[in-house]
Amino acid sequence: MRNLLCEILAQSGDFDVRCAKDPYEARIVIKQFEPHVVTLDIEMPKMDGITFLSNLMKLYPLPVVMLSTLTHRGSEATLLALEVGAVDFIAKPTLDENSVSFTKFAKELHEKIMMAANSYDIVRNKRNAIALKDRVQVGVADQPKLDGRVIAVGASTGGIEAIKLLLQSLPTWMPPIVITQHVPSFFSEKFAKRLNNCLDFNIKQAEQGDVLKSGCVYIAPGDYHLEVQKRNGELVCALNQLEKVNMHRPSVDVMFNSLAALAPSHVMMVLLTGMGKDGAQGMNVVAEKGACSIVQDEKTSIVWGMPGSAVALGGVEHILPINEMSEKIQNYFLK
Repeated sequence: MRNLLCEILAQSGDFDVRCAKDPYEARIVIKQFEPHVVTLDIEMPKMDGITFLSNLMKLYPLPVVMLSTLTHRGSEATLLALEVGAVDFIAKPTLDENSVSFTKFAKELHEKIMMAANSYDIVRNKRNAIALKDRVQVGVADQPKLDGRVIAVGASTGGIEAIKLLLQSLPTWMPPIVITQHVPSFFSEKFAKRLNNCLDFNIKQAEQGDVLKSGCVYIAPGDYHLEVQKRNGELVCALNQLEKVNMHRPSVDVMFNSLAALAPSHVMMVLLTGMGKDGAQGMNVVAEKGACSIVQDEKTSIVWGMPGSAVALGGVEHILPINEMSEKIQNYFLK
């Protein structure tokens, strides 16, 4: 597999590739050649990938793309790697896959490593500078009435970490939060469970007909679009498997567009780091109706594709670092 990766990357002509057979050799290679990107397997001889990644992020942070298997164990470890600091992951191909599958893998690998290379300065110099601000303290008697209100959050590359940072900075008196993060179907439920285990919110993978409640977070299932609909005076989750939008299912645009039927003053849209343009069109449409819109700034985004696309369309009210979003969100609902 290591030889295959080296061959794919070398053939593109865009990369100067160095290989290491284990983490100890990798440490020497990194010191000697100072690479812009590291690809890292979770299962390696002498030291597992998570341990090596943790050490790397502490001592010499670099953009890391994880190689993952589509197994239960592999997906759990990949989520942990993204939390520790990896910027993205790619599923390892099996050696018996056909030429079409390998061509697709090679294209995806090239795209992800180019993206990671572009995030070099952010990972090296800026990520550690992100400090979360204190939550706005609100007594029980002063908590606002949030009936019919909702916060919708969209993210892609780099979003696993960004979503966790955002949620841990928000108090649980928030209105219901719906989230569309681009992840495969086998990741979304594990992602929701991991967040639920480490944060104060009640967090779950969204199910058809879930009634949205304050203090709760609903994660779009992988391979399903998540919409917010009003039924019998209540906001509920509606799932579907219609065509992909912007090459994604779940799609942030689908989620944002569903909010157009709600009262604009009851809606807040947040678009975090991510590759591509998913969410930009939907944010623009709903923002034009008067809904509040916030995007993560370029300085703290691993990839400023989605937020930048929204800014280009003109439908963004606030451009903020990830650590300043919480205060803006809280004050909006305290008005």
